[in-house]
Amino acid sequence: MSASAVYILDLKGKPLICRNYKGDIDMLEIDHFMPLLVQKEEESNLTPLLTHGKVHFMWIKHSNLYLVALTNKNANASLVYSFLYKLIEVFTEYFKELEEESIRDNFVIVYELLDEIMDFGFPQTTESKILQEYITQQGNKLDTGKSRVPTTVTNAVSWRSEGIKYKKNEVFIDVIESVNILVNSNGSVLRSEIVGSVKLKVFLSGMPELRLGLNDRVLFELTGRNKNKTVELEDVKFHQCVRLSRFENDRTISFIPPDGDFELMSYRLNTQVKPLIWIESVIEKFSHSRLEIMVKAKGQFKKQSVANNVEISVPVPSDADSPKFKTSVGSAKYVPEKNVVIWTIKSFPGGKEYLMRAHFGLPSVETEELEGKPPISVKFEIPYFTVSGIQVRYMKIIEKSGYQALPWVRYITQSGDYQLRTN
Repeated sequence: MSASAVYILDLKGKPLICRNYKGDIDMLEIDHFMPLLVQKEEESNLTPLLTHGKVHFMWIKHSNLYLVALTNKNANASLVYSFLYKLIEVFTEYFKELEEESIRDNFVIVYELLDEIMDFGFPQTTESKILQEYITQQGNKLDTGKSRVPTTVTNAVSWRSEGIKYKKNEVFIDVIESVNILVNSNGSVLRSEIVGSVKLKVFLSGMPELRLGLNDRVLFELTGRNKNKTVELEDVKFHQCVRLSRFENDRTISFIPPDGDFELMSYRLNTQVKPLIWIESVIEKFSHSRLEIMVKAKGQFKKQSVANNVEISVPVPSDADSPKFKTSVGSAKYVPEKNVVIWTIKSFPGGKEYLMRAHFGLPSVETEELEGKPPISVKFEIPYFTVSGIQVRYMKIIEKSGYQALPWVRYITQSGDYQLRTN
């Protein structure tokens, strides 16, 4: 079973638009949602599923909106949540930003989309590129001829239209890895993981069949090859176009791709990652007078790689003033509204070491509130490099007309939740 009704509410809990799919729930039930949410928040017991009587509210918050699905049956909760997140994705494709204003400005399209995306509480066509073929934002002239349902709606390949043509057939593959890391004040790594995704930009004619080969350890074990430079992928999640039965049988990633941009797969590696940018900090606080900060940053990755747009955020007390900075490279600025010093380095080569010193004045009267010690956080992007060592070994493109197509591959490593605690 799935949802009986879907509501979009503003921050005060007032319904902006709703769609009743089954008619088995009183539409006034939504009035109980906001008081219930506030009550649970006050009790510090907020859950993603709230219940009033026999009605269950499954909700997510996005920007200044609440998206709420109602059901009075034992619904498949994971299906409903996947649907709500897909709904956000579709609305964002249509309106660029999903917020209260974009819903108010596009009531008609939102209602049409809610009608197409779900039927009698069950998700239907959720691929935005296909929906855009027949739910458009331009005003349509009245056409008295026969209405044509896009073939994709009734087709097995519901994410790709037929008859797509390009002069130049190309596929761009982006392998993007985010490094999540937490380092203790004594320098030991408490938590580290790599979250990766393979994104494609497809400009191919016709109905091509694509096969992607990675240096996947399980595949190499199955075929009895040397598994020295292989990667063990965990929590692999695929786009709906991938043939899962084929992947489970022989680890082949084979699919007919949607047109344009999409995320083919995401994965996680729970491995011990060496911090790519190592931070050492000395923060000395002289009570009632001044604060001295010394931060040393070192690039612990290959010398031929370069980290771009590095931002090191160092927390400072909320009552600090009169900042003075000295950096060996880049620039530092004080952001008082966030109580941090941001040290920006445009280009940071591997193996290099840089230094930043900061001096702040402190008021003679100390605030009584005890402030915590927030960690130093780092942002960066390293092109042409992956931490895990994942590689695209091949991309085969097969299409009945037999055209030649060019696959392009790009690797990027970036910071995710990258934090280092201070003394």
